[in-house]
Amino acid sequence: MANIIVAFSKINDAKNIKNVLVRSGFPVAAICSTGSQAINYAESLDHGVVVCGGRFPDMMAAELKDRLPGGFDMLTVASAAYQDNGRDDIVYVNMPLKVHDLVNTLSMMCQAQERRRKKLKEIARVRSEKERNLITNAKRILMERNNMTEAEAHRYIQKCSMDSGTNMVETAQMIISILF
Repeated sequence: MANIIVAFSKINDAKNIKNVLVRSGFPVAAICSTGSQAINYAESLDHGVVVCGGRFPDMMAAELKDRLPGGFDMLTVASAAYQDNGRDDIVYVNMPLKVHDLVNTLSMMCQAQERRRKKLKEIARVRSEKERNLITNAKRILMERNNMTEAEAHRYIQKCSMDSGTNMVETAQMIISILF
């Protein structure tokens, strides 16, 4: 689930939005009343969504979006006067606020963010030739020493990897270092 930061210039508005989101099942990481506070909280997290108003005492919502870390999306609750319709990187919910619209929009944003993160993980899973050779050598050692088939050796490395919380390459390195 995405980390959610609620930022409104009036702290009571932030608390009310936080309560609505928490009742709807969203984990709220922080609430704040200035753009700089939101940026500080966002920098301590790796991804998430900032739910905010159109302006703060220290900056406008568009400036906040420009200064947020890369893994953050922004949902702005604002009247048409504060919406920068030329920006496609900010999602807006119109005032007066309907709770249903806020919750549904935030839910869609969190799901889209999760899909992007999964896609990035899949791309990162491509192994180099050296890593593939390490896994192959570990399988070969297991096959020779323990009379395993290649599939059994592969499953053994996978299971050890999951049990120890390491990736398969690290597990293969451990197997090679232990058995040699």
